[in-house]
Amino acid sequence: MPGTRQPLDKLLLFGATGDLAQRMLLPSLYGLDEDGLLPADMTITGAARSEMSDDAFRKFAKEALDKFLPADRKEKDKIASFLKRLNYQTLDVTKMDHFTRISDELGDTSKGMAIFLSTAPSLFEPTIKGLDKAGFTHGNVRIGLEKPLGYDLASSREINDAVASVFPEDRIYRFDHYLGKETVQNILALRFGNSFFEPVWNAQGIDNVQITIAETVGLEERAGYYDGAGALRDMVTNHMLQLLALIAMEPPARYDKDAIRDEKAKVFRCLRQIAPEDVPHNTVTGQYGPGAVDGQIVKGYLDELGKPSVTETFVAIKANIDNWRWQGVPFYLRTGKRMAVRRSEIAIQFKPVPHSMFAGRGGLLQPNVLTIRLQPEEYIQMLIMAKEPGLDRDGVHLREVPLNLSLDAEFAGTRRRIAYERLLLDLIEGDQTLFVRRDEVEAQWAWTDAIRAGWAANDMKPKSYASGSWGPSTSIALTERDGVTWQDD
Repeated sequence: MPGTRQPLDKLLLFGATGDLAQRMLLPSLYGLDEDGLLPADMTITGAARSEMSDDAFRKFAKEALDKFLPADRKEKDKIASFLKRLNYQTLDVTKMDHFTRISDELGDTSKGMAIFLSTAPSLFEPTIKGLDKAGFTHGNVRIGLEKPLGYDLASSREINDAVASVFPEDRIYRFDHYLGKETVQNILALRFGNSFFEPVWNAQGIDNVQITIAETVGLEERAGYYDGAGALRDMVTNHMLQLLALIAMEPPARYDKDAIRDEKAKVFRCLRQIAPEDVPHNTVTGQYGPGAVDGQIVKGYLDELGKPSVTETFVAIKANIDNWRWQGVPFYLRTGKRMAVRRSEIAIQFKPVPHSMFAGRGGLLQPNVLTIRLQPEEYIQMLIMAKEPGLDRDGVHLREVPLNLSLDAEFAGTRRRIAYERLLLDLIEGDQTLFVRRDEVEAQWAWTDAIRAGWAANDMKPKSYASGSWGPSTSIALTERDGVTWQDD
């Protein structure tokens, strides 16, 4: 069931002058306000280290909306109305008196408050202490936590322990913005809203699953964070394992926070940990070098960074789920920067038919493939075998034909929302269904920590790959030794 839907009258937004706030949070909150979905009297207080007045923050927010909102969404009167909700407080989370000042400014929070917290892992503990000191941890306060929640299992537990010391789990909302994407939620609709998939959604019907998140960008403005994180921590621990869980989970009894998150957690408990001696055979790590992307010559990672580094910008992994449904089905995960194209998708290859009646007439069959594209387009495509028109005097000619469901086309009259719109609204309204529970987070870290330990034990360094390619050549061998080819078309 959804949450309490108790109206709140305050939202406290940490990191309010950062890149995430400009690109996603402020446009998302404006979108909700534009559609009348925010509580009528709710104020939004931005907090960050920068010295800034309320008016200066409103000007900053307007500039962000002007830059990142689509042209058809820029309504002068509605933007002006939204900006009236905004206030600002300078906050250094290491100074407890700053929290007292915010408490005095916000006043009574008994009607309810939501907090969106985005901060470096090292600052979680003092921030939580400050919130508690300010009286912002009582029963009508919910807190949303933006990743990264640590950089390994130990640091993640420290953060979770700090938050849990003042907030119970039912008031903690851990963000993974992929879970707010419309196409990701359509995985649930596809699997559990259609009867014809379930009988073959298992080891008897599926040969392999491939999850790819490929980016064409390099470091951009994230060098400080990214070089300390790398592709495994940045993408696999968070987004990719959540996608794997949605594909692999058992059917939940209900669409609610407990049923769905219980089933995802079961998947993580069955995810086979990769032993150190198996890491070289089941993982590939790479770092982009110079090359060309979209026709433009680009530098390599080390040139962009300006110093030596062994941080991986690419990782490919063969994962296995040890349960009845998925025994023997490999899940291939692949993510990287400066790749050939920008693409996020899940490709599910079904097993071939057990016997081909067309073989004696020259008809060649290919296994069916279901592709769920998350970005840049949003669609679901099924490749099926069909007979080419003709008299067949020289044999039967078969070829793959796509059955396409374009979500962009089918729902053309419906505005496509930023993932953060849905997640921020759920935080405000108290619905935890699309947020990550503590046991999920820690299981994800435990699995990827074992891979990193295997890299260290085997002294594995990232292999160089040309920008604009699909990563190191060894990633091809990762699948082809199993007779599988990456779906790169």
